[in-house]
Formats: sequence, structure tokens, C-alpha cells
Amino acid sequence: MKRYFTGAVVAVVLIVITLLVYYSFSTPCLILRNGDTGKFYAAFPVKEKTGFSVTFIHSVNNSPVTDVYEIRDGKIYVIKTIYYSFGAGVQTEIEEGQTLEYGKNGSMIVSGFNRQMDHLSYIVGTVSDHVLEINGSTISLTELCGRNSTVRFSFGRKMWYNKR
Repeated sequence: MKRYFTGAVVAVVLIVITLLVYYSFSTPCLILRNGDTGKFYAAFPVKEKTGFSVTFIHSVNNSPVTDVYEIRDGKIYVIKTIYYSFGAGVQTEIEEGQTLEYGKNGSMIVSGFNRQMDHLSYIVGTVSDHVLEINGSTISLTELCGRNSTVRFSFGRKMWYNKR
């Protein structure tokens, strides 16, 4: 009986050490994967309250749309959307808690979403490129992932990440 107890203690200690090493040396990241195959595209280091955005040309009204997100408590939240023209697929009504502002450049900025995005995906570059802005970098998702790929965004930890 003592031998089984000792083995169990050793197993628990090894698990605890493994978890400590993982969380000590891993980096919280925004991870991009192929939404269909799971293929890894990239990981970008993030901290709590890190913001990022995806900008694209809307396929119906042919004007730019920027969706702005933030990492909070290890989850992705949509914060606001910025667009320049009404049309199918863009917000036309302000919901409770949201605000509409007009930018100096003619943009319409709807904020106050504060909505957790459990499944955030984009189909890249069907009309034009999709551009990710994060940590002061601008990344072409068409170049990174390929035209018409489904890109899934998630928050996670990586031991190593590319420094794009």
C-alpha cells in the first residue's frame, strides 16, 4: 500500500511541476489557425487589455470596415466597429448600451458591444485583403493564411511563438 501511495505522490508532484513550468515559460498569445483544418498560422503575444483589429473592404458596400477587439480574462471581446457606408451586413440600429459617433474622416463608430466572442473567424480576402493590426504591427491575412481561408482567432498559451 505504501508503494502505491508513494507512486501517486510522485505522479502528482510531476504534474504540478509540469504545470508550473508551462505557465512560467509559456506566453499568452492571440493564436490564428485554419478554421477548417486546425493548421497553425501564427501566434502574437498579448497581455490583459491588449487590443487588436481586423480591417477589410465590405463585399456589398465596397467600403472599409474595422472590427476592434480586446483580450480580457483570457477571452476575446468585440469592443467596437468602424465603417463608412451603410449596406447589407453592417449595423443599422444601435442596441442598448451602444453608442454611435461620427469620426472626423466620415467614419461611423459603433461602440459599447462588450460581447465575448467564443468563435471568432474570418474568411480572408474574398473581395480584398483582411488586415490584422496588433502590438503596433500590420499583418496581411491573405499573405499569412492565403486567399479564401477561414481563419479562427483564439486566446491561448504557447511555449514558442513567431515574432511577426
